[in-house]
Amino acid sequence: MTDFGPDVTINYAAYIHPSALIYGKATLEKGVSMWPYSVIRAESQEVTIGEFTNIQDFVMIHIGDTTGTHIGSHCSITHHCTIHGCTIGDNCLIGINTTIMDGCVIGDNCIIAGHSFLKEGTIIPDNSIVMGTPGKVVRTQNNYARCRLNAFMYYRNALAYASDKHREWASENCLEAMNAEMEKLRAEQQQLEQ
Repeated sequence: MTDFGPDVTINYAAYIHPSALIYGKATLEKGVSMWPYSVIRAESQEVTIGEFTNIQDFVMIHIGDTTGTHIGSHCSITHHCTIHGCTIGDNCLIGINTTIMDGCVIGDNCIIAGHSFLKEGTIIPDNSIVMGTPGKVVRTQNNYARCRLNAFMYYRNALAYASDKHREWASENCLEAMNAEMEKLRAEQQQLEQ
């Protein structure tokens, strides 16, 4: 049992802000961070958050009538998003103030542009960039390295915040780590594309 209730499982999260709220059945995997005023509610279905995914400030995650909400690993769910009864693959970046509705399935390595609205049942293939209301694929490209780097930076920030250090991204050490990680991720992406 956690402070959030008996059906909430937190497996070594990196950081959960004191204002974050989790209700119902939810599982957060290793390295997850939840930022100020983020909320998870799972009264009937289940919410799962994959490893090293960040749930940023004012994000609302809820379940659908018949669908849980499942977010993959190394994702960034950015400020003010509403994620509702959908499935998001690994290595995705969901832009500021985006809404993703019941039954949507987002593939791996996708970027959903800020202020997009994905209506119920929308299917987005791997390696897509999506924009608009309703959201549509506007380009196909492998976003693996870009999305993983964003998740990596949020993971570093989460560890810093857990130690009451709020200027991690301004540190020389962080810049060096970011550049090294980017080189590694680009090499990984090239191998995946071969």
